[in-house]
Amino acid sequence: MTNKFNDMIRLGYGQGFLELTNAEGTEIVKEEELSAAPSNEIARSLDEPIGRSLDDFAGCRSAMILVSDITRPAPSHLMLPPLIERLKSLDIADLKIVFALGTHRKMTSVEERLLLRDCTSVPYMQHDSKRCVFLGETKNETPVEILDAVASSDLIVATGNIEYHYYAGYSGGAKAVLPGVSSERSVIKNHKLMRDPRSTTGRLDSPVRKDMEEAAGIVGLDFMLNVVQNGRNEIVQAVAGDFVSAHRSGAATVDRMYRRPVRQAEIVVTSAGGRPKDLNLFQAQKALDNAKNAALPGGTIILVAECSEGLGHPVFERWAEKATCAEDCWERFGREYEFGGHKAAFLARESMVHHLILVSALKKETAEMCFFTPAKSLEEALKIARERQGRDARMLVMPHGNLTLAVAK
Repeated sequence: MTNKFNDMIRLGYGQGFLELTNAEGTEIVKEEELSAAPSNEIARSLDEPIGRSLDDFAGCRSAMILVSDITRPAPSHLMLPPLIERLKSLDIADLKIVFALGTHRKMTSVEERLLLRDCTSVPYMQHDSKRCVFLGETKNETPVEILDAVASSDLIVATGNIEYHYYAGYSGGAKAVLPGVSSERSVIKNHKLMRDPRSTTGRLDSPVRKDMEEAAGIVGLDFMLNVVQNGRNEIVQAVAGDFVSAHRSGAATVDRMYRRPVRQAEIVVTSAGGRPKDLNLFQAQKALDNAKNAALPGGTIILVAECSEGLGHPVFERWAEKATCAEDCWERFGREYEFGGHKAAFLARESMVHHLILVSALKKETAEMCFFTPAKSLEEALKIARERQGRDARMLVMPHGNLTLAVAK
């Protein structure tokens, strides 16, 4: 929904806020979040599964539960107790938890305990991408190589959260397998599909996601339990069952809250939401990606993100440094893939469609290197945008651009 507003609007910036004064005709793009579900929502989803039930796996001797690592907002400590209780009721003797790291760093023991809380009595381990076994290939020739302990388990259960993802369409579901417990070779091959223009936010037909789901089918992912959360990290829905059909139910809830049709404007202001979403540009870019369809071609997008920790990824920084221009960076991405470089390429591509302005703590040279016009303040950014687009240009504001997805009417 887009609503006109008459008061000052606060945009998250680091640990504080920047304020934007309303101008006549300015519209705000707001999410319509659902309230927290009852406390038994996770148990309810297990009682009312979609597509398949845990009871279908009675007789299995071993089970692996795949859980998100510390970089993800999935509330594993809430999902695990009812899930483990159900699995134990099936007399599964060999039960283990695997942290689905993908290619992320190993977690500390403190982080493990933080995620597991009351479930540390269940054996657990972290993914090791060097201990993967080959199970086949997808139609895109992605090698399906997963952790040996997972491959040998009778029952594989994925957990996670569902939200928008900038190249897999949505998080959750099959992502627990690929990249979660896959080899680096598998992950790189899958992620190369992000070069396809359909690999973008909010698309269930993203080639990246379809490849992930095909890989999960080859692995034999048996069951999933995912949650959808609102901006206060409250669970609004839990979905359980088949890893495709149950995932689609959760994705529909994400759309209900955050997909917003808009009439495109000449100027769009988007905020990454403040800390921790705007700690670095690597993370904050998501707010820009969610806002891009709200701006007319040739329009201006202002990204508000403090980026107190800089760019956030060494490969991203290296690609941006080496690019002679936006066209050069995007052309390189078309013939060469390196994770981290994709972020520089996406910003380069966007700068060829829209004029990008960044309000941040980054040095002027760093912002320019990443294809932005730097601005020291929101007021300066708006002045630059108005001079470029005209004093009468329409403006949309997305205060929670990290969550809200704008789609052109």
